[in-house]
Amino acid sequence: MGSSTDPLKVSWSGLIESIQSRIRLLRSLDQREHNYLGYNLRIKGQIGGNTGEFIVAVGPGAQDKHKFRVGFRLAAVSTTIPDTRMEIAGHYKTSGIKILENPPDSIPDGPPFFGIPPSLEIYRERGHLRLDSRTYDSKCTTCIWGCRMPVEMIIDHWNPSQVKYRLETFCYGPKSCRFYKAGPLRQVPGRRGMSYTEEDWVDEQETAHRGKDE
Repeated sequence: MGSSTDPLKVSWSGLIESIQSRIRLLRSLDQREHNYLGYNLRIKGQIGGNTGEFIVAVGPGAQDKHKFRVGFRLAAVSTTIPDTRMEIAGHYKTSGIKILENPPDSIPDGPPFFGIPPSLEIYRERGHLRLDSRTYDSKCTTCIWGCRMPVEMIIDHWNPSQVKYRLETFCYGPKSCRFYKAGPLRQVPGRRGMSYTEEDWVDEQETAHRGKDE
């Protein structure tokens, strides 16, 4: 279950350690639908009087305006997310953004890739590959092509209250990335004990339009 507290606006400031796409996934056995919402910024700094790492969500408009990438230092105000089952971030509806420090112009070659992330439409066009969660945690949390995605699974269409939630990790990056590992196949539960296994061909079909190094 996610948290259910009243939304609260908090001020924060800090250094962007990673920026990744903010995407939700809805599953129902072999059917899936993505919702492209914006970007998640992993910040190291201060929020609401506390110091540490935290994640805030920003909209595509803010990203298009400021061109955030790793190394930006900024301050803003965000609202706590009342239900975190469908979010990676703890805060969203970010406003009053102030750039305190720009990153160096030079960007190291990846992987992981630290450049300015593309538009959400580019993510949609590229399609993703299943990514092993342990590989994501160890190699991909700072890469613009990595994505930890909240997933809502509809168990029974005849009973909409029967849903489950989990997190899945994906890669939108080059197929040739030396860090990439697909990990185990994923199963989607259904009504009356049914389940669907998402085989490798699903990823292969979705990314068939991309070359090995794209």
